Amino acid sequence: MSRDFSIAVIDDDESFRLALIAFLGSLGYGARGFACAEEFLAGDGQGISDCVITDLHMPGMSGLDLIRKLTVQASTLPVIMVTGRPEVGLEAKATAGGAVCLLRKPFETDVLIGCLEKALKI
Repeated sequence: MSRDFSIAVIDDDESFRLALIAFLGSLGYGARGFACAEEFLAGDGQGISDCVITDLHMPGMSGLDLIRKLTVQASTLPVIMVTGRPEVGLEAKATAGGAVCLLRKPFETDVLIGCLEKALKI
């Protein structure tokens, strides 16, 4: 199974973002971090990423707003969302918005790996 994929990690929580980037690197993925969706969109994140892992709730543009923006741009980039909030119905909202998966923090690493494999179709 090839791990020659680049993952964009978008999360305003720097410690979580850095830990996730390190974990993805340990699995052989290339990973790059962005503090917000606007930073990802303004930079070259879309052009170099095979998948996005984004926080659902962030200041400014939310993860759902990001998916809407990518959809308008006709992007086929798969998106995995993460959240630390226990709100009921978030899974349905995220998948209806186009997310491949919604992971609740803290999540098991094998669940993340399953979501990545689903998103990347590997």
